[in-house]
Amino acid sequence: MTKLSVNVNKIATLRNSRGANVPDVIKMALDIETYGAEGITVHPRPDQRHIRYQDVRDLKKVLTTEFNIEGNPIDKFIQIVEEVRPTQVTLVPDSESQLTSNCGWDTIKNKSYLTDIIARLKQTCRVSVFVNADPKMVCGAKECGADRVELYTESYASDYTKDREKAIEPFVIAAREAGRCGLGLNAGHDLSLENLHYFKNQISNLDEVSIGHALISDALYYGMANTVQMYKRLVKE
Repeated sequence: MTKLSVNVNKIATLRNSRGANVPDVIKMALDIETYGAEGITVHPRPDQRHIRYQDVRDLKKVLTTEFNIEGNPIDKFIQIVEEVRPTQVTLVPDSESQLTSNCGWDTIKNKSYLTDIIARLKQTCRVSVFVNADPKMVCGAKECGADRVELYTESYASDYTKDREKAIEPFVIAAREAGRCGLGLNAGHDLSLENLHYFKNQISNLDEVSIGHALISDALYYGMANTVQMYKRLVKE
């Protein structure tokens, strides 16, 4: 069964724009759980422009579904993961000033670095590594000790309307490699109501999708409760 994890960063962005606590990120995350999401994802960045480190602590106290923390494993990030002990940590190679994630790890070039960090974090929670849809990078993540990989799906989303069969092909190959290696499989970045159902139906071993920007944007039109259910139907059908 593919699980839906909702990234609440954009809710925090809206809150931070006014300097108060509206909307309340913690309450919204709890509501999203109530509406049927099987997980909550956050991606705290060093400048705390959306999710803050205190949000991470506060969410851990109240969430009842899976809690996934994404980020670049700098010292401060590792410390919050070890303090909070989420269900899963997803390692993402983004810089401090990066607007959004735009590539996966080179798990071959960074093998030594990732191996040490993964070994440390596996004492705390499940570890997933953000990778491009490249079987060599998937296999490299396994060799680094990862439990799962998360496929970076921006290229699929960009090319979906042009030729969805061609767009999905590298992801099917990468997913097959993950299964061969014994890795769990997640996916995320620009998945939406338009392209999610096809993606899920082409990849049978998909454990989890993490969706934030598109889902939160859709909720402005359809309402949060309805939107979560719409996305859930796409991963269940």
